[in-house]
Amino acid sequence: MAKGFAETDAECRRIVEDVGKGIFSPVYLLMGEEPYYPETVCNAVMKHALDDSERDFNQTIFYGTDTDADKVVTAAMRYPVFASRQLVVVKEAQAMKSIDALAKYCLNPQPATVLVLYFHGASPDKRKELYKNIRKTGVIVESNPVRDYEMSRWIVSFYSGKGLSIAPDAAALLAEFAGTDLNKIAIETDKMLKNLPEGKTVISAEDIEANVGISRQYSIFELTKELSARNAGRALKIAAYIGNAPKFVLLLATAPLFNHFYRILKYEAFLMKNPGAGRQEKAAVLGVNPYFLNEYDTASRNYPPKKCIEAVSLIKEYDFKGKGGNAGEATQAELLTELVARLLNL
Repeated sequence: MAKGFAETDAECRRIVEDVGKGIFSPVYLLMGEEPYYPETVCNAVMKHALDDSERDFNQTIFYGTDTDADKVVTAAMRYPVFASRQLVVVKEAQAMKSIDALAKYCLNPQPATVLVLYFHGASPDKRKELYKNIRKTGVIVESNPVRDYEMSRWIVSFYSGKGLSIAPDAAALLAEFAGTDLNKIAIETDKMLKNLPEGKTVISAEDIEANVGISRQYSIFELTKELSARNAGRALKIAAYIGNAPKFVLLLATAPLFNHFYRILKYEAFLMKNPGAGRQEKAAVLGVNPYFLNEYDTASRNYPPKKCIEAVSLIKEYDFKGKGGNAGEATQAELLTELVARLLNL
């Protein structure tokens, strides 16, 4: 079974802590569609495996397109020069045609070598000996994509790992800005922390707005909130603002709108079967922080199941139009305003 992001996050924190203490595995296999965690571990190993004075003679970096198994094994079998270990890194390992030939080395790796195989956005075949042998002798980090509906929870977990807490609306706003790009969130967070007062540990939506350059007032997050409450004036104003932003395409709105109404429908189905459910149980079903339950209670009253199904169908129709299907002369901005108006009139 694929690991969830919480397990992957905890595992990578442990690995980064270990290498910071000088505890290394002889082989690291870093893989998966989402590059954030493999890159984080790779950078940590490269930072701590050697001192700056040891790198010239003991660090070898290959790229999969420019090397083969014989070269990698030859480098890995050497002994370190005036150092306790040497480091061999293969980046873009998925491009290395003969990589399965490393299986024999990985079963009996050189103890004084740290070998890193970094598959960027890809994975080796788990049925083959290379993967199986590394499971016996090394460390494997597999990073699966974090789904859009999981992003707010990932951000809360990510901030917690830095000794910070982030308000639910701030996490939702940051998730809207970054999508599912974990690296983007990490970069923007580091930039923000440099600008915040020393010792500040609680991050608010205002902090995100001020330091990341997002307008909470005119965001998809606010649009779904106003739609839930059927606040027509505000919803249409936000839609017009979003639609007229540079490089706007309708898909940027239809995907989160679809997810929002799908969650409302899922919530309503759950409540029908579990009318006495508590707040934590409701929030778990939705995959949101309990902070947002009031909005979903309001939305479920304004969009009962039949209207919610109509909303999902309508969003799919406009998603098709936004991709060039039967849209006529309408611009992407006009399509968004039209979609929001029709959602409000259901």
